[in-house]
Amino acid sequence: MIDLLIDARRKDLGGFEVGRVLRYARRRMVGPFIFLDQMGPAEFAPGSDAINVRPHPHIGLSTLTYLFEGEIMHRDSLGVTQAIRPGEVNWMTAGKGIVHSERTDPLKKSQGGPMHGMQAWIALPNDKEETEPDFQHHGEESLPTYQNGGLFARLVAGSAYGETARVQGASPLFYVHWEMAEGTTAAPPPGRGDGGYSERSVFVARGAVEVDGQTVRTGQLAVLKPEAQPTIAALEPSTVMLLGGEPVGERLIWWNFVASSQARIDQAKADWKAGRMKLPTDDQLEFIPLPEEPPASRPPQPTHPV
Repeated sequence: MIDLLIDARRKDLGGFEVGRVLRYARRRMVGPFIFLDQMGPAEFAPGSDAINVRPHPHIGLSTLTYLFEGEIMHRDSLGVTQAIRPGEVNWMTAGKGIVHSERTDPLKKSQGGPMHGMQAWIALPNDKEETEPDFQHHGEESLPTYQNGGLFARLVAGSAYGETARVQGASPLFYVHWEMAEGTTAAPPPGRGDGGYSERSVFVARGAVEVDGQTVRTGQLAVLKPEAQPTIAALEPSTVMLLGGEPVGERLIWWNFVASSQARIDQAKADWKAGRMKLPTDDQLEFIPLPEEPPASRPPQPTHPV
């Protein structure tokens, strides 16, 4: 039932850990999802720097930020300033180019508090790579939810279980949040053999689940076989994210740039270095410079809320 089990690569950043799940050497993407990070869980002390990501650029993708705890303030070159809180969605489409920052509000910094969430990057299909940039915020009341016994489910983006979220990608996908009490069982969206999605995966953000006899623990992503239709059982109280969809084709990723061609990556690098990409309207005093060119085998790491 499980084709591949991926352990998040944890990095301690001084009171705050992130777990990089995708990309992975043996699995570059799941459907259109090309990047997946777990942020935290962490508890920021009052007065700490918390989340403080300076303005940086993106092309060729949509970013989806979703929190279990905490708050992040988004500002971008479209003039948007928007806080995201637990159960809400910030959906930013870079298309031909956008610049944004992610920071903790000064009042929240002074108070301290928890931070736990997910950030995903979704590659755009070829005919949408150069679309106009866009930003959408969706409150938790606008996202389809379901509750039965020990299962709470929220459809974060895409389509699944007969529901369609207001957060729609440029290609077929699904992104679902489960909260599972111990002993609860549920099934992922159907796979290819049942008229469903070609690629599906299960990420455990907290707790542990069993996927047809195989245990998947905190920080692990289980990539399911295309024809599999497993039962997922919570071995303890668990937070689970289900994600996948249809492939959009091979993609290159360099720093924060995603594209189907090296020429487009090179153009984005030149544009950012030359200052041709507009900074966020409410955050123009600093930015992250273009990284130095590392050895070919080690591209610069993407920027994310750390």
